[in-house]
Amino acid sequence: MTTAHIPSAEKLRASAHEDANRCVQCGYCLPVCPTYASMGKETASPRGRINLVKLAAEGKIDILEHMAGPLDLCLGCRACEVACPVGVPYGRLLESAKEAIADEIRRKSESGEPDRPSGSAGSLKEGLKRAALEHLFPHPGRLRLAGSLLRLYQKSGAARLARASGVIRRISPAMAAFEQVLPEAESPRTRPKAGARYPAVGEKKATVAFFSGCLMDAMMHRVNRLSVELLRLAGCEVVIPEHQKCCGALHAHQGDMETARKLAGANIAAFEATGADWYVNNAGGCGAMLQEYALLFKGDAAMEERAAAFAAKSRDISWVLHRLGPLPFKKEWKVTITYQDSCHLRNVQKVHEEPRALIRSIPGAAYAECEGAETCCASGGIYNLLHFEESMRILDDKMLKVKDTNASVLVTANPGCLLQMKLGIKRSGLGGRMRAVHLVEALAEACGIE
Repeated sequence: MTTAHIPSAEKLRASAHEDANRCVQCGYCLPVCPTYASMGKETASPRGRINLVKLAAEGKIDILEHMAGPLDLCLGCRACEVACPVGVPYGRLLESAKEAIADEIRRKSESGEPDRPSGSAGSLKEGLKRAALEHLFPHPGRLRLAGSLLRLYQKSGAARLARASGVIRRISPAMAAFEQVLPEAESPRTRPKAGARYPAVGEKKATVAFFSGCLMDAMMHRVNRLSVELLRLAGCEVVIPEHQKCCGALHAHQGDMETARKLAGANIAAFEATGADWYVNNAGGCGAMLQEYALLFKGDAAMEERAAAFAAKSRDISWVLHRLGPLPFKKEWKVTITYQDSCHLRNVQKVHEEPRALIRSIPGAAYAECEGAETCCASGGIYNLLHFEESMRILDDKMLKVKDTNASVLVTANPGCLLQMKLGIKRSGLGGRMRAVHLVEALAEACGIE
């Protein structure tokens, strides 16, 4: 039975009401919630948002007027799931609520009702978001073209001109801030090729299929290239599956579950065809989505089984490198390193010790644990673009603790977190003595891979 004709509140009741009723309103989630800490109000807390979902599902409040705003301000870091003593599946509940919001916006649009004031900044942001989610992220070729254009933009001098003119800031202060911390794009010729198979260095221990991602493949393919080289050094034959797509996380987080399922189905088929032992990714947020594909196909017996098998093979690169190590380091790296957890790597994939162990294994390096490293940096996918000021308040507070580590290298394991921490270093005046790198970049440098 399809649910397209069911009113949004009734659909939300069917998908989320039972989960919302599991919340006992104990408040254990409050201390770990970054938006509650920064905003200090109940509607910015997990239990407050859960109560709003419950009321909306019961038809007692309006989905868009009362629930959409507080839910949109949630980072989705899922630290509340770890803290919850009764196991409320907040991530599943949040995505059900986001789907209901998207359905209600669509319903009002089709009926000619305004879902927000005409000409508002919210309407502009919504339009840009929809355009990116519908016409860019699902299309790997378009993303790679965007990556190539970024390289041209950086190499031609257009970047310097754009910054000097302030044109990007006039369009979006958030985009202007992040444009300044984008890594220098490598030549497209260095991008790992779809369909390619790279042999293991030395004894072959496993065959892995590598998930290229969307932004990683488009703009940060240096990290992908280094990931392949590290996996080979660890004894992996590495396959780059053809026809793989964006993981669908951004779509699911924005309520577009139909597109998320299409992307997931394409990825499952692409990776199944490789016959690999593990499916390896290097982005905490993407990896979390890949491991939860079965939730997208709940009720579809055939696809749910395939998705569960796919999820069982999906692993973060740190897990694989730690399991197959040690890595053949070639030089001492006399620096102090601190680590910022990717929320989805820690809270969803349950990977937190492996990255730290890998960092500690680098010869000559000292490791300094950052207070609150497990708390969200407020990147949140595209949250920092949609809610820039709210994101920066959380980031600035985190950077005070990062500064206390006296580290010269800050490591993280997710592309969004990496850009966020690069911006944090710039905003906090630490640029002269600290740099942010992906875990893969740190390990590759110590292994002598450029």
